[in-house]
Amino acid sequence: MSQTSSATGGKLPISTRLLYGSGTIAFGVKDHGFNALLMLFYNQVIGLPAAWVGSAIMIAMIADALFDPLLGQYSDNFRSRLGRRHPFMYAAALPIGLFYLLLWSPPDASNTIQFAWLVTTAIFVRFSISLYEIPSTALLAEFTSDYDERTKLVAARFFFGVCGGLGMTVVTFGYFLQPTPEQPVGHLNAGGYAVYAWVAAAIMVVSVLISSLGTQTEVLKRPAPPPRAAISTSQMLKEMLSILVHPSYISILLASLFFAIASGINMALQMYFSTYLWELSANQIAMVASTSVIGIVFAFVVVLPLSVRFGKKSSALLMFSLALVSNVTPLILRLADLFPANGEPMLLWLLMGQFAFTMMATIAGGILAVSMVADVTDQIQLETGHRSEGLLFSASTMVNKAVSGMGILLAGLLLAFVNFPDNAQPGLVGDDVLRSLAGVYICTTLLATILAIICLAYYPINRSRHIENIRQLGENTL
Repeated sequence: MSQTSSATGGKLPISTRLLYGSGTIAFGVKDHGFNALLMLFYNQVIGLPAAWVGSAIMIAMIADALFDPLLGQYSDNFRSRLGRRHPFMYAAALPIGLFYLLLWSPPDASNTIQFAWLVTTAIFVRFSISLYEIPSTALLAEFTSDYDERTKLVAARFFFGVCGGLGMTVVTFGYFLQPTPEQPVGHLNAGGYAVYAWVAAAIMVVSVLISSLGTQTEVLKRPAPPPRAAISTSQMLKEMLSILVHPSYISILLASLFFAIASGINMALQMYFSTYLWELSANQIAMVASTSVIGIVFAFVVVLPLSVRFGKKSSALLMFSLALVSNVTPLILRLADLFPANGEPMLLWLLMGQFAFTMMATIAGGILAVSMVADVTDQIQLETGHRSEGLLFSASTMVNKAVSGMGILLAGLLLAFVNFPDNAQPGLVGDDVLRSLAGVYICTTLLATILAIICLAYYPINRSRHIENIRQLGENTL
């Protein structure tokens, strides 16, 4: 077997897994901001219509759709003394912090100017995150070809990403977004968002630099694939298209996309349900968010045993289904008047349990999906003779960003559809509006998750096929 094959086939030290995963703290912080706060901040604090906020994020996502695959393809063919991926990762750190800070500092101007500000800063935040996240994620397939070791690496990424988002949730609602005499609802406190932005930006910069520096030595241990001969732009685009529509890849990509959309709608509207439907205080919202630690722990406890026992595909199908049931059950019970009334102690306990279970299923499903993408890279290398981790994971990263793109867009459209008022105060939103919002959310989430399950059913790579792919790749390099 070749040097490359042997270098990537074994287990990695736990320090490498931890340093590799630590960079996703930045992604988790960014996702928390986009998913939980951005719609609420621009719509209810700044006063920009919800449909405008959703449209702005969708425009940024479209720009991402053009940028990410080109970045992935370029990093696949890039060579330097620091490796293929690390120059991009280092370059991303400061822009991530700067543009994230600007995102939360819109000018006091007309809605049109604020919309333009949101579009521009959201695009640059997403581009900066891509500059780190795509090359970093591509390292997954380079570090190891082991079927289960890849799941461990993905689990490390999700662990730090979720902890980053969770930590910011607890700190933000526990300390930054506190009530004031002028604004008795803490999470509508404009001043708290300014403090949040500075802290979040600093954390993102530090986490990216720590991960990049911490994985540099491990990358240099592994010989880079030989550089490819120069190809024309049309040939490059043709090659990119053929890889992105590969049957094995498109099934997991679409499944991840629809699952991300369902998760994104949930995250974008969670604050609305917590604030206006359940009428929770900022401290209670922090309490609910903190219970996701239980979900995180259970996700990492169950994901590897399930993958070993039943395979990644079957385990992911189970997690997708459980996430759907957990997401919609409280709302269905409230619509049927079978859920505790607002203010009752049992309500908070049930919401805490539901949130923890949802986090467990969502995180475990996401871990398995990303690990399956890594297995596709070997299948495509076997068929084409070229390694395309950056290109493949660029689309996968794009799917993860759909959580905050399509999710926020659809959330904004749903809010507009039910005529949810801007600058609303808890307790003053009509019951008919809240019930309509819950109803359309249930239908949308149900549709998106069912589509994800159908697409995932067509994913063809199981453990035995992956092992055979690795065996044949080893023979080809002899």
